[in-house]
Amino acid sequence: MTVLSPNQRAESIAALGAQTFDVLVIGGGVTGAGIALDSSSRGLTTAVIDAQDWAGGTSSRSSRLVHGGLRYLYNLDFTLVAEALKERGRLLTTIAPHLVQAQPFLWPLKKPVVERAYSALGVGMYDALALIGAGGHKSVPLQRHHTRAGALRRFPDIKPDALVGAIEFYDARVDDARLVITLIRTALKYGAQAASRVRVTKILKDDSGRAIGVLATDVESGEELTITARRIINATGVWTEQTQDLAGGSGGLKVLASKGIHIVIPRERLKATTGMFLRTEKSVLFIIPWQHYWVIGTTDTAWHEQLKNPVPTSADIDYVLDHANEVLAEPLTREDIIGTYAGLRPLLQPKVLDETKSTKVSREHTVTEVIPGMVAIAGGKLTTYRVMAEDAVDFALGPSLARAKPSVTAGLPLLGADGYAAMRNQAARLAAKYGFDADRMKHLLSRYGSELPDLLADIDADPSLGTPLGAAPQFLRAEVHRACTVEGALHLEDIFVARVRLNSEARDRGGSAVDEVAEIAASALGWDAERTAREKQNYRERIAAELAAQRQPDDAAASAARMEAPEIVG
Repeated sequence: MTVLSPNQRAESIAALGAQTFDVLVIGGGVTGAGIALDSSSRGLTTAVIDAQDWAGGTSSRSSRLVHGGLRYLYNLDFTLVAEALKERGRLLTTIAPHLVQAQPFLWPLKKPVVERAYSALGVGMYDALALIGAGGHKSVPLQRHHTRAGALRRFPDIKPDALVGAIEFYDARVDDARLVITLIRTALKYGAQAASRVRVTKILKDDSGRAIGVLATDVESGEELTITARRIINATGVWTEQTQDLAGGSGGLKVLASKGIHIVIPRERLKATTGMFLRTEKSVLFIIPWQHYWVIGTTDTAWHEQLKNPVPTSADIDYVLDHANEVLAEPLTREDIIGTYAGLRPLLQPKVLDETKSTKVSREHTVTEVIPGMVAIAGGKLTTYRVMAEDAVDFALGPSLARAKPSVTAGLPLLGADGYAAMRNQAARLAAKYGFDADRMKHLLSRYGSELPDLLADIDADPSLGTPLGAAPQFLRAEVHRACTVEGALHLEDIFVARVRLNSEARDRGGSAVDEVAEIAASALGWDAERTAREKQNYRERIAAELAAQRQPDDAAASAARMEAPEIVG
């Protein structure tokens, strides 16, 4: 079994200082994780590091959608949409069918003829591009048209006067952080070395000015590391410019941070069997159904505060509520909200910093040379992470070596994908054996896929792990244990934020589960009483800071309130 664990991390830390890698990836979000898998699966010696937890930035705070970008068709950006839909199909059918599920959405229509006609044309083109990308095979159903009565049957809680009918189309949803962690683990399977909470402090260069490695600090221990590599790929998202600056020179990308926020409400609060897609004056708003809740967002506003801990403001929350309530029969209130979160999109600016450097511009993302031996990639979106990764590695290798060692990830299943259909067919048998209901089995299969037997083996070894968390019964104690022993959690906040995601899915951000989760983590990670108490205190202070931040009127005040909570390390 391929695991992210403290022992694995220690081995990788030792390897980072002991060998020269073909490729060093800085950044452990979805792009960096995808690059690590692309590189390692080509047979290149690969290392990937991140200053935070895996998916610690934008990649754990997205809309959790895998989609072609229907709104881009309004800009006639057919190539971008076609690429994203092709990747959506690969994720649904081959790469991660356990993590990515098809999801229907209603597009409400307000005018009976003209709007339905041009919307049908747009959605029809969306479907056609998806079919072309999948070689004529459907990965999701095609569009359906509904009258007002038909739309109300699919989404009873919409205002009858908010639409004259609707078009139902499909995209897909994904647990973003789980996708990233699975990408990192799959890269390990193919020989990569991976260590979270390793911060780069300097880019090392030879006498000719070529990048040959980095100085870095293991944030957990304070140890300084020298990591040597033939090629460095900067995939640090909104931190792109800060990472580039460590190299000096004039090359690289210019990236601005744009904040998107989401609110989370209980599943029972809205009566509907489909999601909803709404156009706003600034962007789009999605109402996205999950197993136990709804995610509603997003916003799109410039963010000029610290980058590590973006937070929603009171005004942001009002914006999302107001736009959702334009179409909902029973308006949502703040009392309905059980969670909020904010992420920063790395908006790529049109020009690279040094036009004399070699550059590849590919639709929404760009790869360019920072200095010889170091490239940067930014832009794009979660859905097209694989294409971005392939482009980044191709660019770093150069045309000749890229042809000799081509990418293989287009048809490469992630851990948990191989055998997923067969495992899904075992659901009834396993449910009977372990006393799980259908809802529990659906939850477990969508998180672990064909790796579910590994989780069940932990329960066989310790039956107490088969019981639900007292304060969050949608999760088993075994899931907390696995977060520590297999999925790379080093701290209590890692569990709550990116693995057992109560930080954004519970009204108290998981506060009532802290004692029980800490007890499981302490056993799995070998914490003593002092360390356990410190972890609990830290996470409770984070909860208080996040709740205080979302009551603030503007970004500056919200950011200052969030930063009242100290970091657990570093």
